[in-house]
Amino acid sequence: MTSRRIAYQGEPGSNSHIVCKQHYPDWEPIPCASFEDVFAAVEGADGIAPIAELAMIPIDNSIAGRVADIHHFLPASNLHIIGEHFLRIQFHLMATPGATLDTIKTVHSHVHALGQCRRIIREHHLVPLISGDTAGAAREVAEASDPTQAAIAPPLAAEIYDLEILARDVEDEDDNTTRFVVLSPDYVEAPRGNGPVVTSFIFNVRNLPAALYKALGGFATNGVNMTKLESYMVGGHFAATQFLAEVDGHPEDPALKNALEELAFFTTEVKILGVYPADAFRSDV
Repeated sequence: MTSRRIAYQGEPGSNSHIVCKQHYPDWEPIPCASFEDVFAAVEGADGIAPIAELAMIPIDNSIAGRVADIHHFLPASNLHIIGEHFLRIQFHLMATPGATLDTIKTVHSHVHALGQCRRIIREHHLVPLISGDTAGAAREVAEASDPTQAAIAPPLAAEIYDLEILARDVEDEDDNTTRFVVLSPDYVEAPRGNGPVVTSFIFNVRNLPAALYKALGGFATNGVNMTKLESYMVGGHFAATQFLAEVDGHPEDPALKNALEELAFFTTEVKILGVYPADAFRSDV
């Protein structure tokens, strides 16, 4: 029997790989070089059949903010959000066996990871070198087998590439968390009345004075909690602004249903990206 597959961006040992293993332990994780490749793996592209049933992608980080590429790929795709998962980000300093904190001179990692681990880099006078991916940095250090090189990467990377951990949890902030969403070509709507639900959607406002204010007024008057509202340009036009929004509730809840109906009066398009169970992490913060 062929195992089910879930695609993610990055190399084996990345944070996306960790989330796949945690929440889809029986699925085969499929690493992809880019976000575009992840979407193509699930949607198919240029006559090539899809190679994965689901995708796991990061959408927000508590320190770095939104993952910009996703906000452009997602609205244009035919994929739907069917779930969300939060991961507390852990970075370890790792190097080839035999290396120590005294032998290492350079540290390799993704630019965001280097920026989130400045303290240990400064304390040990390391020269930061940018890699395309945290797990990829670990692989490169393993392949070099040079005791002067180290990598900052997730703990799984040390296990996969047989590296020794020289220092654990080296991130500067202990609340560094990334939110991931699960994408599917099938629209799977969470049932109403079976626990907290998140509804994600995009919309374009009409080119009218105070259109955004009026479009959002229905959420306030109906008591709907909006947890995300982000704008970005589409089509290379400064006048064409698209909004990504997320709210608590199900579209069939009377309050949210009324708010979405009011939203339609002031927009040119409203597209539901997903109606999915809220991760338990939301109730803990």
